Amino acid sequence: MKGHRIETPISVEDLAEIRVGDTVYLSGIVVTARDMAHRRVVVDKLKPPIDLSGLALFHAGPIVRRLEDDLWKIVSIGPTTSMRMESYEDEFIRRTGVKLIIGKGFMGEKTAKACKRYGAIVTLYPGGCAALASKCIRDVLGVYWLDLGIPEAMWVIRVEDLGPLTVTIDLNGENLLNRRIEEIESSRGDVVNGLKREARRIRTRRSYENAAGGI
Repeated sequence: MKGHRIETPISVEDLAEIRVGDTVYLSGIVVTARDMAHRRVVVDKLKPPIDLSGLALFHAGPIVRRLEDDLWKIVSIGPTTSMRMESYEDEFIRRTGVKLIIGKGFMGEKTAKACKRYGAIVTLYPGGCAALASKCIRDVLGVYWLDLGIPEAMWVIRVEDLGPLTVTIDLNGENLLNRRIEEIESSRGDVVNGLKREARRIRTRRSYENAAGGI
């Protein structure tokens, strides 16, 4: 597993050496989008209010404070469960050209196939670190679709060394979720086999004790 530092705008070449399980620290422009923003782009077929090509997408609903002169400060920003966007994400990637997705937990095979086809990766940010993530934000550059509400709006932010981001899907479509499932299945098999061995030992010992008692 390797560590990487990347900046937006992100190209496919920037992601070529990154593999599932690697760690990324991101600097540059990040745009937040949750369920409702995804629905607008994918279902309602609305063009995003800014060009997302080469940028990073954050599944997050920030807590913000409004300052003077229509300026904003993000107080806290933590990841939203990414699987909520699974039904939209493949088409969202195709339509927008985002290259890096940040969220919570894993995403499924539709997203993995889209990452391989269109050249993107998916990462997870640790849960419970919302205040820490806000310290990586240098500027709030804009906000769009505020009619959806503050958490669901598209926030455009500039970050520096946002991370650690763990890569869960890479350019090859490799999915860390599948590895975890295989590990669980393997571990479960090991546990079952261990229980069977222990049961055999108990039966053998009891047979010996019964035989010895009959002498």
